[in-house]
Amino acid sequence: MSRHAIVVGSTGQIGRAAVESLLDDGWSVTAVHRGSTTAPSGWARRGVDERLADRADLAGVLRETGGADVLLDTIAYDDADARLLLGLAGDVGSLIVVSSASVYADDAGRTLDEATGPDDFPRFAGPVPETQATTAPGPATYSTKKLLLENTLLDDGRLPVTVLRPCAIHGPGSTSPREVWPLLRALDRRPRIPLSHGGRSRFHTTSAANLGELVRLAAGRPASRILNAGDPEPPSVADIVRIVSATAGHEPELVPLDGPAPASGVGRTPWSVPRPFLVAMTAAATELGYVPVASYAEAVESTSAWLRGRLADRPWREAFPLLAQYYGDAMDDYAAEDELLASRRN
Repeated sequence: MSRHAIVVGSTGQIGRAAVESLLDDGWSVTAVHRGSTTAPSGWARRGVDERLADRADLAGVLRETGGADVLLDTIAYDDADARLLLGLAGDVGSLIVVSSASVYADDAGRTLDEATGPDDFPRFAGPVPETQATTAPGPATYSTKKLLLENTLLDDGRLPVTVLRPCAIHGPGSTSPREVWPLLRALDRRPRIPLSHGGRSRFHTTSAANLGELVRLAAGRPASRILNAGDPEPPSVADIVRIVSATAGHEPELVPLDGPAPASGVGRTPWSVPRPFLVAMTAAATELGYVPVASYAEAVESTSAWLRGRLADRPWREAFPLLAQYYGDAMDDYAAEDELLASRRN
């Protein structure tokens, strides 16, 4: 019996991996996106029904395609998006919606969104389970809006909803890929790379491939649930820099800096945190029989290859304007790095 999935935000890093995973499992897929990112060339050959449409057009897409057994929304953001999805209940069998692990709060109420430095950064006893407390839902921040999304969907009860909480996602198709930070230094053959917190920071990574596997499993076993999504054996910052550098044939010397980055920001990577932020993956294994399909090192090979292709003919700021907006000069301030490294030699 044919199973039909609709993937919203299908050409981003999560959507691409999910489409591929569902296709491999025998699903027919309608890929919905707005056209800002080109779909992979092989999709048409594999029978993907590509629809250029906005979120507001989803009801029409469902009417034209005869409904869907599951709808995956990779970009839903708040309660308004949740209400729109719930309004599709008559034409959709179940929902899978991507939230974020940033909704978690530690036992003192500290959250990622509100952290300004080491003193108020969340402190967790270990990998965070789905039962951990969260921030309060509301319109104030990214994470509070994501919790509004979750609560609105799960409290409704009209159809099964799987909520996925990934961490630092990586994969081809990203609009703000963190891996650009080490890759630029590798491509520019920077001999020494300083890292704050001694390079020991661990901020859980989530490969799009592993997310795609979770989507596949959840689609086949619809239910209302919340599941973390993180890579196996999450790497430290030093591991990440070494692994990504190796994909570009570079082996830099890593220079550990004590404590947080100085005012210049030297040594601060997109994963640099004063305390570990890791999620537990027990629930996914128990609920769905989930087994990761790739380690960080395995999955980042394709990410790096895609990034190198994007960076081959244009500056990184043109290739990834959102990344420039988020990180600015901190992404490649080599002058400040050289100054700090020179001072350590004296």
